[in-house]
Amino acid sequence: MGTTTLDLEPLDASFGAIVRGVELRDIDDATFEALHKAWLEFGLLVFPGQFLTRDEQNAFARRLGELEFEATAISNIGKDGTIHSDPDDDIVKSLRGNEGWHFDSTYMPVQAKGAVFSAEIVPAEGGATGWADMRAAYEALDDETRDRIQDMQAYHSLYYSQGRAGYLPKQKSDGSYGMYGYHDEEVSLRPLVKIHPETGRPNLLIGRHAHDIVGMDPEESERFLDQLAEDACQPPRVYHHHWVPGDAVLWDNRRLMHRGTPFDMTQPRRMWHTRIAGERASEAAINHA
Repeated sequence: MGTTTLDLEPLDASFGAIVRGVELRDIDDATFEALHKAWLEFGLLVFPGQFLTRDEQNAFARRLGELEFEATAISNIGKDGTIHSDPDDDIVKSLRGNEGWHFDSTYMPVQAKGAVFSAEIVPAEGGATGWADMRAAYEALDDETRDRIQDMQAYHSLYYSQGRAGYLPKQKSDGSYGMYGYHDEEVSLRPLVKIHPETGRPNLLIGRHAHDIVGMDPEESERFLDQLAEDACQPPRVYHHHWVPGDAVLWDNRRLMHRGTPFDMTQPRRMWHTRIAGERASEAAINHA
């Protein structure tokens, strides 16, 4: 197999690169191997002008692993075309909750490996997506903090994160919420410092879903996790992407946190999210291994 040289433009951050000259719908094995290597190096790859179909997006994502779920609309546009903008609307609550820094699926028994995300319809202003480099954040910690958190563990729950933010959806008649992530399994327990299974590098595993550090008073835990995240998500460890229709990105959910940002929800926005499942051997919660 020959080698492929990619046209990479590193972002003005501790991670990330724009990739040009690649059509994700039609890449050979050598190009995929080069992309996979770049993904592990940069954590976030941005591909302008792809205009992927859902099937094409899913097919590319599958080259990186099994899917947690296929391309799903992250959108304020209902199936009937209605624009959802009422603050009490469950769709709006879900979108607003995503504005907090987080890793995907840490609240599930197995954390996601990564995601492919693409833009179909974007508002005139706002709606950027941010990413934050938790490997660089760990490396920036002072020795005392690094030692303190080395063996800490925290629970991760979507009930906690959405409830704390005031964005829990309406309950159904049976008391359930009927939306992805609101499961009745044991709350996932995860380390605050995790080793990336492919690079061997440590990074912080925190974010809005994390709560109740084992052995710490709940209020103290909340303050500590909030401060850790606030300090971590600072330049040069953050990048916000301002979307253009047709853009696609691939990110490493084992290294990067991400968040949505506000936009005028009377304007339509439709993104497509394909989530790549993590390998159980490395991404299972401590109490689900």
